[in-house]
Amino acid sequence: MMNLFCNDLCMRVMAGMPGGPASGGGAAGAPAPGPLALLGPMTPFILIFLIFYFLIIAPQRKQQKETEKMLKALKRGDRVVTSGGLHGIITDIKEAEKIVVIQVAPNVRVDVSRSAVTGVTREAAPAPGAKPPQP
Repeated sequence: MMNLFCNDLCMRVMAGMPGGPASGGGAAGAPAPGPLALLGPMTPFILIFLIFYFLIIAPQRKQQKETEKMLKALKRGDRVVTSGGLHGIITDIKEAEKIVVIQVAPNVRVDVSRSAVTGVTREAAPAPGAKPPQP
């Protein structure tokens, strides 16, 4: 008796639903969702990715390119700062080992990795007797 009641109740509930027994359609009669149907639920994820790209990834790539450009442009006489906080003047550059020799005090030279240089505080001073650049 209880089973009959449950079956009757289920049939009445499903009768009001599209694709139910009363509508004449079943799972086989339902139209297949199109490829754009997945775009709706994916929209928040796409927006989050775009926000991350423009706020985090793109500026980081730009900064990395600028750092690489600065490291390639290092030359003798540049006053630099390392990631460890050492301030000094470049006295030698060893291209093969990617090492920069920095003078931090008179007669004190430190070998540091080229990638440890985080910034150039002042460009190399012009040679004595050289003309200053014209504006």
